[in-house]
This record gives sequence, C-alpha cells and structure tokens, in this order.
Amino acid sequence: MAVGILGTGSYLPERVVTNVDLRTLVPDADPEWVSRKTLIEARRFAAPHEATSDLATNAAKAALERAGIAAADIDYLIVSTSTGDSPQPPTSNLVQQSIGADKAACFDVNAVCAGFVFALNIANGLVAANPGALVLVIASDIYSRILDFGDRRTSVLFGDGAGAAVVGSVADGHGIIDIDLSSKGEANDLIYVKGGGSRMPPTAETVAAGDHYFRMNGRGVRDFVAGAVPPALDELLRRNELKADDVEHFVPHQANGIMLQELVEAAGFQNAHTHLTLPWYGNVGSASIPVTLDDAARNGSLRDGQLVLLAGFGGGMSMGSCLLRWGR
Repeated sequence: MAVGILGTGSYLPERVVTNVDLRTLVPDADPEWVSRKTLIEARRFAAPHEATSDLATNAAKAALERAGIAAADIDYLIVSTSTGDSPQPPTSNLVQQSIGADKAACFDVNAVCAGFVFALNIANGLVAANPGALVLVIASDIYSRILDFGDRRTSVLFGDGAGAAVVGSVADGHGIIDIDLSSKGEANDLIYVKGGGSRMPPTAETVAAGDHYFRMNGRGVRDFVAGAVPPALDELLRRNELKADDVEHFVPHQANGIMLQELVEAAGFQNAHTHLTLPWYGNVGSASIPVTLDDAARNGSLRDGQLVLLAGFGGGMSMGSCLLRWGR
C-alpha cells in the first residue's frame, strides 16, 4: 500500500477584513494599492477568544469527518505552526485534548510557511514504517497577533487560518510519490521574530521596541523564491521522470499573488491549474497549502489519479515540495 491523504479540512475565522477595512489599522495602505501589489482583496482575523489550537481543532474535525475517521483512531497528531498558543506545552497536545485523540502521540513542527510539507513528510515516514497507522497533520497560524500595522508592506499580506489532512495507507498508484525538503540557514534574516525566545526574552523594553512583531524583507524573500524555488521543483520532477507539463494541479504557498504569477511562469506551470485562495484569505502562513488543497478538494477540481504538486517556502529559509497522485 502507498501513503496518501484520506481527507482534508480547513477553518477560517468569521471576521472578514477587506482592504477597505484594513485601512483603519494601516492608514497608509490604500485599498487599490494593496490589491494591485498583492492580489489580496480580504483576509480573516481570529476572534479575541480564539487561539491557534482553536483554529487547528476546527480544521482537524473537518478533515476527520471528510476522511470518515474517528479522532480516537489517530495514532500521531502533528501541528505545524510558528504562532503556537504558548511556548509550552505543544499546541498539538491542546488539540489532542480538544478532539479526543487520546491514543495519539503529539508534537509540533516549525518550518514557518513550509511547515505543512515538512509535517507531511514526517507523516509519510510514520505510515510507511507502521502500515495501518493514521496521522493527523494540521497547520494553523494566527499572524494577526504578531503583525506591526505600522509596517504597511508586511502587515497587509497576512491573515489567520488552519488546514488539516488525515494521512494513511491508500491503494497503489495513488498517494505521495516524492517529497523534497531543504533549508538555507544563511538566509535566516529574511523572515523573523526577534524577541520572545531564549536569546531575547520578553521584557517591558523588548515589547516597547516592537521586538515581538513579525518582520520580513519582502524584496529579499521575492528574490529568494525566484532564485531557489523553480530549480528545486524542477529537480523533484526530473528525478521522478516528469516534466512541468505533467503537473495538473499546482498548490503553492499563498505568499503574494504577484510573486505566485512570477513563480508559475518561471517553473513552467502555465498548463497546470494553479489553485489560489489568497484573494479571499491572504497569506495564512503554514496553513495556506492545506487550506488551498482543501478548497480544491471540496470544489471538485481534483480528480482521481491526477498529479498534484504542493510547494511551500518560508522563514528559515525553508522549502518543501510534494508530488502526489490524488485519490484515496
């Protein structure tokens, strides 16, 4: 038996923040400018009572229902996040308690926006080593809590959300074909949160200085993606004796609409169906790939046996791509 995705799910908070609404938080962010520069029209922000584990719980329940699997049958529960509820305990343990996945071994993964593919690779290995095992992979982020709304170029991009997938054995000829992961630590200064960890513990001074806010070098990230991601995707296809034209569905991290247009062109995926949820949800961090994959699954775009390519990239800098044949 091969290893594949048995069901997907997602959860987006109720609060819709349009580009017009965003102007109350970011006064110099002209709605037309945001739309033109990012292709984002709206995003979702978590309610005050919602934490990352709450979003993850809702996405997990949706994925379990779609897969027809009970939470009590899950063997491993992985949460990908860079905005966990707290430094400890793992956010995955909180989700376990919420959904009743009592026998699952739980842990978190942090590869920022590439985290879902990293977690999917771990799930693939766990099922391959333990045939019959079931893994619940969830990616959940609440970026609205760490944005500096004085930073126009960064704060307009992000929203909150969670996506999930149940991973288990599938029929031969379907499921995960190959996964490629890589990290470029020398580019760690392109995306970061400076304060709040062991190097710079939170103090009144660090909070006043805004060191707990998310920071990103947008131009540097765009150059990194343009230079590093297309060759990595090409290599994944090449080693599986495939070409760009063989890809029927491309599900990239929803970073920035203009950047994704450039990536599709550079990678040669003009003939693939590139799935986008960015116009309505913005960049939801690690959750963007599973949220978009779930959207494609629910709207009927994905057909049995079709070739799907997932591509994540984010802080670290890290990249993760996954080739799979759709179908249970």
